[in-house]
Amino acid sequence: MAKAPRGLGRGLSSLIPERNGVDEPKPAGANGQGAVQVELTMVSPNPYQPRHSFREAEIAELTDSIRVHGIIQPILIRPVANGYQLVAGERRVRAARLAGLKTVPAVVKELSDREAIELALVENLQRSDLNPLEESEAYSRLIEEFQWTQDQIGARVGKSRSHVANYLRLMQLEPSIQSLLAEQLLTVAHGKALLSIDGPRRVALAERCAQEGWTVKQLEVAIKRGDVPRPPQAQQDVHLKAVEAGLRRRFGTKVAVRGDSNKGRIEISYRSLEELERLLAMLDQDSGPDPEGFVV
Repeated sequence: MAKAPRGLGRGLSSLIPERNGVDEPKPAGANGQGAVQVELTMVSPNPYQPRHSFREAEIAELTDSIRVHGIIQPILIRPVANGYQLVAGERRVRAARLAGLKTVPAVVKELSDREAIELALVENLQRSDLNPLEESEAYSRLIEEFQWTQDQIGARVGKSRSHVANYLRLMQLEPSIQSLLAEQLLTVAHGKALLSIDGPRRVALAERCAQEGWTVKQLEVAIKRGDVPRPPQAQQDVHLKAVEAGLRRRFGTKVAVRGDSNKGRIEISYRSLEELERLLAMLDQDSGPDPEGFVV
């Protein structure tokens, strides 16, 4: 049996002690468990960051929180030439810069390249910060680069072996379908259903499923019936497509603009009561006496 990786499975909780607030400023550069204040200009990005997409709405909310409460949990960095390299906490760093902070609380830890990669992957997986494709890629890296088994990954990130296996199978899908997963226009369950077929029909059904907002059950029925995908419809108006993309970035969720430049409807998706409340709060903030003044 392969020996389980040591020391990284507990994520940041094993490196950063719990605190009720932001630490008092201390001289930067100490290496240990305590947090220190580090200048943001000294922190370089993490080249091993498994997360590729950051929702603007989430960053904006975190920025507002930091302005009021400061940074509650320190970021994790490691010493490198001419400063520090971020290991975990990129959203906090981005939001801190937007909030106008000059320094951030950080835990400085001596880490090898391998340890930094593993910890960045595990930390994001434990926090469920990744979209389906990013999560699939993270599992794949842990297996290919570090020889972790599916059982070891599951134990380290609190997931079942079948959960890990299902995400890894997403890597077998065509790049165009993977893009739909990355944009969260399709779910993992959609991807799992699509794996039962292959060829051009799979790509066509995936695109139709995303465009029309099918449920997993609707997709499974279409696959079972052997439905032939509809002929491609006329390309969406370029302006409406840009509006759709802008709304998706603004609200941080799936948005579909149906219709043409004369009439249509806007559909905003949510996946939980909390997300619905967040969207309603954002819409309430955007409302004003002149609805024509709304700008994406």
